[in-house]
Amino acid sequence: MSIPPNEKQTIEIEKSNKKKYMMEKLSGRVFLFCALLSVISLVLIIGFVFFKGFHPFVAQGYNFIDFLFGVDWVPSEDKFGIFPMIVASIFATAGALIIGVPVGLFTAIFLAEIAPKRLAKIISPAVQLLAGIPSVLYGVFGLAVIVPFLQNNLGLAKGQSLLAVILVLAIMMLPTVVTVSETAIRAVPKAYREGSLALGVSEIGTIFKVVVPAAKSGILTAVVLGMGRAIGETMAVILVAGNSLIIPTSLTDSVRPLTTNIALEMGYAAGTHQEMLFATGIVLFSFILLLNFVLAKVASKGGN
Repeated sequence: MSIPPNEKQTIEIEKSNKKKYMMEKLSGRVFLFCALLSVISLVLIIGFVFFKGFHPFVAQGYNFIDFLFGVDWVPSEDKFGIFPMIVASIFATAGALIIGVPVGLFTAIFLAEIAPKRLAKIISPAVQLLAGIPSVLYGVFGLAVIVPFLQNNLGLAKGQSLLAVILVLAIMMLPTVVTVSETAIRAVPKAYREGSLALGVSEIGTIFKVVVPAAKSGILTAVVLGMGRAIGETMAVILVAGNSLIIPTSLTDSVRPLTTNIALEMGYAAGTHQEMLFATGIVLFSFILLLNFVLAKVASKGGN
């Protein structure tokens, strides 16, 4: 007995819908698994670092305030003070932001608003390629070019200094700041520009009084991402910092930021020494989290 054409077509549609439903359900579970895996991995990493880092203060009686504000880091003498490293990290990040953000923002404005399309198509991919360069190569460039330049022109006995760290980090920030800021500026509706020009405002005035404020949220996001790369950088900083355990009083002083301290000593550290390096990681994590939270709040207000 043959099935009528209409019923056959209905059966095929139901089979197709059922198949689509099963695929959607399977896809949803795969996405959920990936999301849970990411969250669980993050929780495990944070939990492990905090467990190892807080152990000396909870079980061995070390004072966390002395750890934060101590100026001596001598593991062999049971002295663990990271205040010079905190100051070095703050100065290096602030200096990199002061140099990298304006340069990156002006570059993004030029590419998005001023440069001819042909030129922008050449420069934009070139800037994006900078993000793919391994950080150690930035450090090698700083060691081979920036450090000798500072040493020769500033009359320094040693070119590895806070200034060298700032310059290397500022260069490393540029791809992130330029790319994200350019995208935010290009996303501003053309009606904003046309309305401003129609009112008699110059092109440069339109850019800085209309376009840039409208893209403020995206630009601040670029600053957050650039800052994250600057404060979390390790390999490039090791090569140009000089690694001196002193509180920097000038740009020419050698420094040791928090990330450098962890990278230099974790390979051979053990016991309390190793746990104090994990505690250094907690301070670094908290510092980055706090700065990101503040800038994210500023960015959200800027978007309103």
